[in-house]
Amino acid sequence: MSSQSPLLDHLLELRNRLLRSIIAVGIVFAVAATFADDLYHWLAAPMLASLPLGSSMIATDVATPFFTPFKLAFVVSIAIAVPYLLWQLWAFIAPGLYRKEKRLVVPLLASSTLLFYAGVAFAYFVVLPLALKFLAGAAPEGVTVATDISRYLDFVLTIFMAFGIAFETPIAIILLCWSGATSVTSLRRKRPYIIVGAFVVGMLLTPPDVISQTLLAIPMWLLFELGLLIAGLYRSEPKPEPEQNQD
Repeated sequence: MSSQSPLLDHLLELRNRLLRSIIAVGIVFAVAATFADDLYHWLAAPMLASLPLGSSMIATDVATPFFTPFKLAFVVSIAIAVPYLLWQLWAFIAPGLYRKEKRLVVPLLASSTLLFYAGVAFAYFVVLPLALKFLAGAAPEGVTVATDISRYLDFVLTIFMAFGIAFETPIAIILLCWSGATSVTSLRRKRPYIIVGAFVVGMLLTPPDVISQTLLAIPMWLLFELGLLIAGLYRSEPKPEPEQNQD
């Protein structure tokens, strides 16, 4: 019976932290929902700017004009609450980590959040205007471009996720080297294959145009190089090991 007690304590703590996370997202959503239409107008700005004069976005479903802005507000609420959600995750797993692991995990959580935000910002301010202008201009003559607001939201969220995850490349490199799954030297030898892989990922995750594919592949390659640099600096400092063995 006593062996079940720690497990029950962990489950209760997990439940409490999940409840706090849900409440935090709910509070942010309550605020964001009041600006749902403004948020969607801001999101749709690149699309509206790329449409021909006289064109506009459309809604093909009866309930789409109502639900689509609230769907965006919910996604924005989760994105805003991410630092708090990660803090709850950190508070849950921290007791089971060694001191050396704690020193590494905190910067990784903070930097992964910033990198994800940076990827989303890069997609919105750089990739979307170029990609949407290209796609709108590629329409055959006589075809009026009129994008459905729900389809556009799904398209943009896919782009945001692709770039947000792609910008996590340095974190993935550091974790792989830290865990011993690979090494900096091995990854440097595989650099040509990784560069080709970045362009393949760009082709799979972005719209079918060369601009957005290249704009995803090049940052992934540069972030891969950054991850190698940071992982090399980290791996070059394992001096505490001998001192621990003496104890």
